[in-house]
Parts: sequence; C-alpha cells; structure tokens
Amino acid sequence: MCKGLSAIPSSCLEKAKGMRVKFHHLTEKPHKFRAHEEKTDLESLLNSKSGLQAFRWFLRSEFSEENLAFWLACQDYRNSPESKLAEKASSIFSQFINPDAPQEVNLDGETRDALMSVMDEPELSSFNEAQQRIFSLMAKDSFPRFLRSPFFQQAM
Repeated sequence: MCKGLSAIPSSCLEKAKGMRVKFHHLTEKPHKFRAHEEKTDLESLLNSKSGLQAFRWFLRSEFSEENLAFWLACQDYRNSPESKLAEKASSIFSQFINPDAPQEVNLDGETRDALMSVMDEPELSSFNEAQQRIFSLMAKDSFPRFLRSPFFQQAM
C-alpha cells in the first residue's frame, strides 16, 4: 500500500518545492507577444508580427484600421527603391491623404498641404511627418484602448 508523501522525508519535500518554483517558468505558456518587461509600447507592438496582427484585428473591430494601414504603407514606402517612389507616393496619396480617399486618415490641414506640395517629386522622407502624426494619434487614442481589450489579452 502506498503511504503517499508522508513517507518522504520533509527535507526532500522542501527541496522539491524549491525546484518546482525554480522550474515553474518551463511549464508556462510562452507569450506570443513580449514587449518591454516594464511596459508595453506601440513601437514594440508594431515590430512584433503577432502583436501587429492583434492590433490590426482590434482596429478592424473598431472600424479604424486606416491609421495602421497608412503607417504600414509609409514603412513600405521608405524601404522602396527610388524608381518606385513616385508610383507608391501616388498610391498612398490616393488611398489615405486625398479628401475623398477610401481610407482617409485624420491629418491636419498643414500636414496635408505639405504632402500635396511634394507629390510632384516625392522623396524617401516625404511622408515622415504625416507618418509620425498618425503614429502619435494611434499611441494616444487607439493603443490605450487596445491594451484594455480582449485582443491584447489574447496576444499575450
């Protein structure tokens, strides 16, 4: 008949408990998305494939995916060869900047006018200011709501 744990010396039980605590992290489910240990920030999220996907689903659920789509299009634009800049700039302008664009982003008039003035000869930096403004908007508005959402909980 088995006597259970009472047959094991208490010193062995204490060692086993200590080992359990030390090795507990091995049995935990790995995080799909890990931002900085001390806090989660938008930049880390956008650099994580699973974090970006969760944020996209969240924005889609709120019908506000255009800011992220614009930010990603600007990232792609900055990594494009010079021969493709004019074509991509025109596409970004018609998709996000133009007043009747299908996914118009919320930019102030000054930034929008500055973009219109450089559309004839776009450079790699043409969308930098607008991209930064949209990033700030996401960081202050959408991202805090995302952190409180089930989408964030599922990404963790």
